This record gives sequence, structure tokens and C-alpha cells, in this order.
Amino acid sequence: MKKRWLILLLIPISFLIIFTVKNNADYAEYYALNIYPFFVNTVGALSLKIRFSAAEYIIMILIPAIIILTGLAAVKSIKYKSWTHVKKYAYMLLSFVSVVYFLFVIFCGINYYRYEFTRYSGLEVKESSKQELVALCELLIEDANEYRARLNTREGTARLLDDSIYDTARRAWYSMDKLSREYEVLRGNFSLPKPVSRSKLMSYLNITGFFFPFTFEANVNVHIPPYQVPSVMLHELVHLRGFMREDEANFIAYLASIKSGYDDFCYSGTMTALVYSMNALYSTDYNEFVRLYGLYSGDVKKDIEFSRNYWKKFDTGLADAADKVNDLYLKANDQDDGVRSYGRMVDLLLAYYRK
Repeated sequence: MKKRWLILLLIPISFLIIFTVKNNADYAEYYALNIYPFFVNTVGALSLKIRFSAAEYIIMILIPAIIILTGLAAVKSIKYKSWTHVKKYAYMLLSFVSVVYFLFVIFCGINYYRYEFTRYSGLEVKESSKQELVALCELLIEDANEYRARLNTREGTARLLDDSIYDTARRAWYSMDKLSREYEVLRGNFSLPKPVSRSKLMSYLNITGFFFPFTFEANVNVHIPPYQVPSVMLHELVHLRGFMREDEANFIAYLASIKSGYDDFCYSGTMTALVYSMNALYSTDYNEFVRLYGLYSGDVKKDIEFSRNYWKKFDTGLADAADKVNDLYLKANDQDDGVRSYGRMVDLLLAYYRK
């Protein structure tokens, strides 16, 4: 009986690993550079060979299975008037959770505590003046207007250069590979981003993409406005390459987009950077925000309106609940700002253009 409970020791072992790397970034960085790639190329070998999302099917099977097994355990307990079935099921579920959490820690959780990307980029993040923020916004607006002018419009918004989403995924992989020649820490044998077939469901949960560490896949919601897809693909590919902090993933994805050589990717990444930067300006100086918004081209404004109308359709209680879960997840992995950590990308943008 005691041996059966040994599997539950994986939970305190996982906590011990996190405590160790949290207090020594050298260990986390050694893991990220030397051990994590091994897992990617062994456990994640299947992901390299298939273009569909294995994670999607695992989740779609797992959730109903847990619901059904929970129901069966409850029914049997009521039928036989015994808690035996519930106890057995509770042990089984707790054992499953302990294994899953342990695998999460050794497959990606440690990467949350590695050195920041600034160590490899040479960027100095520091406090910036309002004038610097305004200058950044002006630069991004100019870039967004220019990139948008090179793109066609379809169904009310900017269209991608590909007719196939899988071609876009391949270009996202090429873009990250190109950036890795400048930043060697991003190199590795990684799979393409995986379009999720049930992407509309992800929109109801307010999810644009997710990294699934158990299959080492970058999964992308391709139901969202097309011009946003490349930025999301690159963001999730950054996670796959071992950088888990959201602000860093956004920033590295921006670099990959503007250095890709593809107009639609440049526009996608620039729009993401612009939204975060203008949001920061909105909180700092509303009048300047209004003035700069007037500099947007007509097509850029239409894309923003298209995106706003799209997400309004999915503004439900379910989306709010998903946001709260995501917030807890980020805080649990030491991103203390929770969902607000996404906005810290602006400091990296300011540091990049200051350099």
C-alpha cells in the first residue's frame, strides 16, 4: 500500500526543483541550454514529424475522460453506499496530477527561472521618459502605416500573403530560424507552430495560442483576425525555444517579425508592439494618445476596429474565467504581475530603440 503512495512524492520533489532553480538562475540556465533541447528532440520527436496539433486531441480526449470517470466513481459510491470507489478514484486523480505537474516542471517550468533575454541581447531596461514613449509610438505608427500599405484587404481586414495557414506556419518557423542566426540562444531543432482545428473554441476562452510542454508544440488559434496570426505563431515559437516569460516572448516575436522580410509578418509584429505601447501611453497621457491615434492610416484603423468587433463576439463569462485562470497560472510561475506582465514588453521595446 505504501508503495502505491510513493508516486505522490513527485509533488514535493517538483516543489524542491522549483525552489532550487528559483534561487539559482545558473541551474535554470544550464537546464535551458543543455537539458531542455534533449527533451525537445526525444519526447517532442513526434511533434517534429506531424503538422497537426497532437495537444489538441490529447486535451479533447482527456477532459471528457476525467468528467466520465468522476461521474462513474460518484454513481458507484451512491449505488453501493460506499466511499471506496471515490477514495480509489481520488487517489488515481491525485497520482495523475502529481505526474503531470512533475512533467510540467522538468519539461518547461524550470525555464521560467532562467536568465532574462537581456543577457543575450545586451539591452538595458530602465525607466524611460514620456517623451521616449511618445517617440516609440510615433515610430511604430509610421512602420505600421507603411507595412499596411503594402498589404491587400480581404473581408474587411489585412490578409496574409499565403492561401494556406500551414504555409504561414512554415514562414513563422523560417522567421525564428533567421533570428536565431543573430541570437544563437534561440537555435535548435523545433517543430512548426500548429494550427488548432477547433480554434473558434479558443476564442471563446480568450486564448490566442498556448505552448503544450507534454508534446513540445506551439499551438495557435487561427480563427482570430488574420493579420494577428503571425505574431501569435512567433510568440508561441519563442516559448517552444525555452523563453517562457510573456513580456520576453512578445518582444522576441516582434524582433522575429520585423527581421523576417515578410510584409505581413512585419505588420503583425508591429501592430502587437504598437497596441502595447499605445496602451502604456493611454495610461500616461490621454491627450497624446488621442493625437497619435489620429496618425494611424485609414486601413490600420479599420484593422483595429475589425479586431475589436471580432473579440466583442466572444466577450463572455467563459472568457473572463479563462483570463482569471491564466492570471493565476502566470503568478504561480513567479510572474507576479499576472496578466499585466504582457505590458512590460514596452520597456524592452524602449531599450531596443534606445540602443
